[in-house]
Amino acid sequence: MSTVDWRPGAPLANLRRRAQIVAQIRAYFAQQHVLEVETPQLCPTTVTDPHLHSMQVPGHGYLQTSPEYAMKRLLAAGSGSIYQIARVFRADEMGRRHHPEFTMLEWYRVGFTPDQLIDDVAAVACLALGETRCVRHRYRDLFRTRLGLDPLSCSVDQLRAVARRHVDLAFDEADRDTWLELLMSQVIEPTLGIDTLSFVVDYPPSQAALARLHLDDEGQVVASRFELYHRGVELANGYHELLDADEQRARFAADLREREALGLPAIPIDEPLLAALASGLPDCSGVALGLDRLIMLAVGSDSLREVIAFSPASPVRSTRTQPERTRTENQG
Repeated sequence: MSTVDWRPGAPLANLRRRAQIVAQIRAYFAQQHVLEVETPQLCPTTVTDPHLHSMQVPGHGYLQTSPEYAMKRLLAAGSGSIYQIARVFRADEMGRRHHPEFTMLEWYRVGFTPDQLIDDVAAVACLALGETRCVRHRYRDLFRTRLGLDPLSCSVDQLRAVARRHVDLAFDEADRDTWLELLMSQVIEPTLGIDTLSFVVDYPPSQAALARLHLDDEGQVVASRFELYHRGVELANGYHELLDADEQRARFAADLREREALGLPAIPIDEPLLAALASGLPDCSGVALGLDRLIMLAVGSDSLREVIAFSPASPVRSTRTQPERTRTENQG
């Protein structure tokens, strides 16, 4: 008799709840006249972000970390508002809230401001979590009130000193954004959304990625970006999408310079995406939401294994000594 454990790791009750939530999400977008689309997850190129680790398939290209680039090509072609429930992949360490293969819900609303998209995200999250109170925090205010420093103007030395007081460090030298991400993920995030949906807005401009920049109420340049947290778990990352192809090319080039400095392989720039932006991406806001994490919280679990039918047999270990910075560390 075989000793191989072939059974699903998640309880069947959780898988039934998962199917129910997915059906509710599809019904919501149908009612909102948002088109469901599918795009390839194996493509010739991938994200240039040095802190996202794509899986390469020799001779074929890369498994995608997000369907974002292809979806923006559809938007530029006149699709109107769209969404996708996609299997995506990241070569990263595995744990309770991270899997190398996971499910991402990504959508784009043409003509929506970030504030309107936040309301949309809250409506989707509440389909799974029930009616939940929503609050908004400015990134800058969280650092001021909880750590006593201004993340947009303090020095790297100040960030390092505060990190030493709060975190058991495995490294001592890092760039500004790494220190910010460490403090955000290790000190601030666990306190967010304990009994609410907590949206954090107005990130530092250096963390804009594919988002536009704008002036906040204090006249400071910030990224038009938000993230959603519930019970200390990052769930979603949204942007007022960048429309400028030249600016996007410059950001990709900066990514490639950083990859070279870190000794990472170069990634071909996604020229079809840039061509789509140059042709005219409509004014839109978009968001990526970690569907597995949302369902995990909905069933009252603290592990993705409880809501994914079959998980990898053993963790994929990483040798990194510095924290990740990702668009949606949230997602997997």
